[in-house]
Amino acid sequence: MKNRALARSTAVGLAALSLGAAMAAGLPVVGTPVPQDGIGDMREALDRAGLLRSRDELPHEFYFTRAIYTSNGGYWGRGTWAIDYPKADQQFVFGLRRLTNVDAYQGDNAVTLTDPELLRYPFLYALEVGYMNMRPEEVEALRRYLMAGGFLFIDDFWGSFEWRNFEMEIRRVLPDHEIVDLTLDHPVFHTFYDIDYIEQVPSVRIVNGGPTYEQDGYVPYVRGIFDDDGRLLVLINWNTDLGDAWEWVDNPFYPLQYSNYAYQLAVNAILYSMSH
Repeated sequence: MKNRALARSTAVGLAALSLGAAMAAGLPVVGTPVPQDGIGDMREALDRAGLLRSRDELPHEFYFTRAIYTSNGGYWGRGTWAIDYPKADQQFVFGLRRLTNVDAYQGDNAVTLTDPELLRYPFLYALEVGYMNMRPEEVEALRRYLMAGGFLFIDDFWGSFEWRNFEMEIRRVLPDHEIVDLTLDHPVFHTFYDIDYIEQVPSVRIVNGGPTYEQDGYVPYVRGIFDDDGRLLVLINWNTDLGDAWEWVDNPFYPLQYSNYAYQLAVNAILYSMSH
């Protein structure tokens, strides 16, 4: 299959490179506690290593953009939007730049749903949406974003309770659009890598013998929402955690098969969103 022969060596190389870059930059690695101001510390370390770019420099072709949304719950005094941030985003972009020719901005790029700047970024990543609780103005802004050509990539929420909450929230945004299961012949599974199965990607707890699932989310799904012209607006990864696979690709105890899948599906989604 296209690019499948390179998949294993690619992920191994990404793990070694990202771990080496993190150590050289003084970034937290596995086993190192991250302080509450760890995001600021990480940005400073990336800047020292020359890896952080300013959004005010010459524009890039792609910005991996994370949605900042209102939620019930969170950690470190922040909402659930910030889970795994910014390490997962930065390590994914690190891989994207090496796996493809996409001119991707190396820094993190978290944007509120109501920020007018959001319309500059056609790809939007949102996770832990099982606790999403958008304000009316956020609902309107997200609808405007999607109808203007934006693409929403959903990740890391588990089980029937979280699904019900997300379904309620996304129906506020797109009340007249059906949620459907994507079949493996959809182009998003074949844009760059050929993906012929849906993997359940576990959190980093798998390294300590934890299960691949959380709550009652035993079976992974990839679902979608289309507009009236058949354009995929929202790609929904349910009962899986791609972000942890990006974040912990440098952990030698995190199984490689999950990191491979997580990078491949996200790369496909980005290239699909940029070409459809």
